[in-house]
Amino acid sequence: MCGIYGSTIKYSDEVICEKLARVDFRGPDFSGFKQLDGLTLGHNRLSIIDLDPRSNQPFGYLHLQIVFNGEIYNYLEVRKELKQQGYQFRTGSDTEVICVAYLAYGANCVQHFNGMFAFVIYDSVKKELFGARDRLGKKPFYYSHSGQSFEFASQPGQLSIGRKLTIDETAIHEYLVWNNIPEPRSIYLEVKKLPAGHRFTFDLFSGKLNISKYWDLDYNCENKFTGSYQTAREELSSLLTDAVKIRMFADVPLGVFLSGGIDSSLITALAVQQVENVKTFSVKFNENGFDESVYAEKVAKHLGTHHHTITCDYHEGIDLIENLSRYYDEPFADASAIPSLLLSKHTRKHVTVALSGDAGDEAFLGYHRYKWINNVQLLFGLPLPVRKAIASLVALSPKYRHKLIAMGISMPTITALYVKIFGGMENSWVLNNDTDLANEMMYILNNRLKPLLERVSDFDIKTYLNGDINTKVDRASMAFSLESRSPLMDYRIIEFSRTLPTDFKFYKGNQKRILKDLLFEHVPAHFFDRPKAGFTMPFQHWFRKELKTYVQDNLSERELHNIPGINIPRTREIIEEHLSGRWNRYPQIWKLLVLAQWLKGQKKTAQTPSGILG
Repeated sequence: MCGIYGSTIKYSDEVICEKLARVDFRGPDFSGFKQLDGLTLGHNRLSIIDLDPRSNQPFGYLHLQIVFNGEIYNYLEVRKELKQQGYQFRTGSDTEVICVAYLAYGANCVQHFNGMFAFVIYDSVKKELFGARDRLGKKPFYYSHSGQSFEFASQPGQLSIGRKLTIDETAIHEYLVWNNIPEPRSIYLEVKKLPAGHRFTFDLFSGKLNISKYWDLDYNCENKFTGSYQTAREELSSLLTDAVKIRMFADVPLGVFLSGGIDSSLITALAVQQVENVKTFSVKFNENGFDESVYAEKVAKHLGTHHHTITCDYHEGIDLIENLSRYYDEPFADASAIPSLLLSKHTRKHVTVALSGDAGDEAFLGYHRYKWINNVQLLFGLPLPVRKAIASLVALSPKYRHKLIAMGISMPTITALYVKIFGGMENSWVLNNDTDLANEMMYILNNRLKPLLERVSDFDIKTYLNGDINTKVDRASMAFSLESRSPLMDYRIIEFSRTLPTDFKFYKGNQKRILKDLLFEHVPAHFFDRPKAGFTMPFQHWFRKELKTYVQDNLSERELHNIPGINIPRTREIIEEHLSGRWNRYPQIWKLLVLAQWLKGQKKTAQTPSGILG
């Protein structure tokens, strides 16, 4: 887990060092760069496998140079295959395995890797860059391409140093609706994200950039699972056991994030089978309704882990809020980023690698919204005029929740409703409520070859998991030089989940059915007889009490005029509705606070192209 950088633009050594220092938290163990053939390659290393300096990067193998962020979990298996073909190795690193696999398989080397990765290889014979991002987008990759210049990095802030970039107001608009900036767009017009499951080549002579997709979900579900439920359980158990096993290999201390929910408890149970004295970590809040730590402690005690509970109050929360822009580098409004940062900060005091339960909800139908959208299908069988008449009656209720329901059942189609839920039902404060993302990804939701629940699951894997969850976890963990690994995000498990009949995952209201049944082989089922809880912050309370002045100061009318794309009078109404206690508007307030902070930071650190050498 590291930070990568490269450029064909000629910068001074001081500027290159500044670009690397911008993300020194991603790799505190070694930082260096190399220049050859008009190309600069830089790297910040967090040492996980083969701690010897021989594996520092940029790393050379014959005529190849590589910078690599991530882990190849099956590298020992790939290495064995390559040795059988006659290739030689001088280190024990997965970095070297990528280089040798590239020599053996060319661009198809990525098909041999099971891992999370963003890497670039410079082939000095071809005078070509080859790079790729992992299938599900665990690791970030930002790039800028103009004419014959090409620059890439792990975070966009690196690319803003030494040159003048333009804020993309369309990206700000997408952020206001979706809480993040969906790929391939970034906060800067000149910078793009390499989409998940894509690879590229860049020719240093011609300046030509070719991007291609090497992996995607099976939207037609051609490989449907035809076995019994018991057989599916056995196959998934085998896959999960191996996914956990290969993610527990490290030359540094390792632990598990344990929230006490289904996914993290299952990962912990499987980890305990692999090694003794597993360390587990959870976070708690003192506010009523936000402390789930008791459930994690109960699971930890049953499984015999060495458990750590981390307490968060608003004082530490404020500190993390103030530094959010430094770590996330572009506007990002998932409020659970704060407890994620907190959890990572304190977990890093004990371990360098932590396993998580991410992707269980998306792949196995665990979110509340899946149950809701499934229940509302019957209502959408009624003609639109009938639904609108029903909505007009429901809207008469003074309750905000009922007004949202009225908006929902007035939508033309159920897939349009799901997009609206995904982006926020009540966004009258945003000047333009439409998004490009909805148009780009609607083909997934409109795929009639799959049941509705499978379509929304596919949609969330490609959008929410990629753009929100992965961004949140990568930045939060890397902020404190902690590597996060997600066994449920193993592409084999994601692919297997897409083949399963819906009722293996969602049966008579029982969500994540197959994961629960696997978990209950290790932990009593009655431990989980409670409503599903999200990883949330008590911002609803803090914004009305401890942080009320903070909100008023940072979102005054004067400050709101600095934020593009919002209806200021309506935004002020929404803020007042929350502060007065009438309605819960904390998601909108948090979104505005994050954006206002980021925009202020841009004004303070405005750069000019003076770092570019002639």
